[in-house]
Amino acid sequence: MRDFVDGTAFNAEQGNRARKLFAAVVLAALDDAIADDKKYGNGPEQIARWARSRDGREVLSCAGIDPTERVVAGLMEFVSKGVRTSVALSREESERRNAALLAEAAEAA
Repeated sequence: MRDFVDGTAFNAEQGNRARKLFAAVVLAALDDAIADDKKYGNGPEQIARWARSRDGREVLSCAGIDPTERVVAGLMEFVSKGVRTSVALSREESERRNAALLAEAAEAA
């Protein structure tokens, strides 16, 4: 019984590692699309084309992301904002966004 539990835990850990690897591929695709948007102006279309492709859908699924049109729209919106993924995931950016939301709420009140 102990071997079964160890094997199951190992398999779950391997699955989590694979999911993180595919999530990194999605982040790299977003960064590439942002770079294309700055250089050629077609970033949102590039990420949409990739996300709708068979390979893109497979990568999104393996990353634990449901490859729906809503997700594609969200990816396109993210690319159109032009913020690199490393910056968007940083704590400083999160704090800046929260401060901006609080300032908007204060102005509206």
